[in-house]
Amino acid sequence: MAVSKERKAELVKKFGKNEKDTGSVQVQVAILTDQINALTAHLKKNHKDANSKRSLMILVGQRRSLLAYLVNKDRDAYSKLIADLGLRK
Repeated sequence: MAVSKERKAELVKKFGKNEKDTGSVQVQVAILTDQINALTAHLKKNHKDANSKRSLMILVGQRRSLLAYLVNKDRDAYSKLIADLGLRK
């Protein structure tokens, strides 16, 4: 499930340093989390959709590696990010 341009712009504005900061780890994790939430809702209705399950696992792995990078690089930013997104450690 793709994130709309408007939603992505909101996430960039909230988690990025400026409106064009799409490459920072915080913004990438926020966008991936939004995609994961959308796919999870889709899979609750369509539990036999194997392609979406695979896509969900790929996105979760990408988010996990980005969070692992962030925890090694800047632990305070990691703590703030998971609190803002409502993720558990």
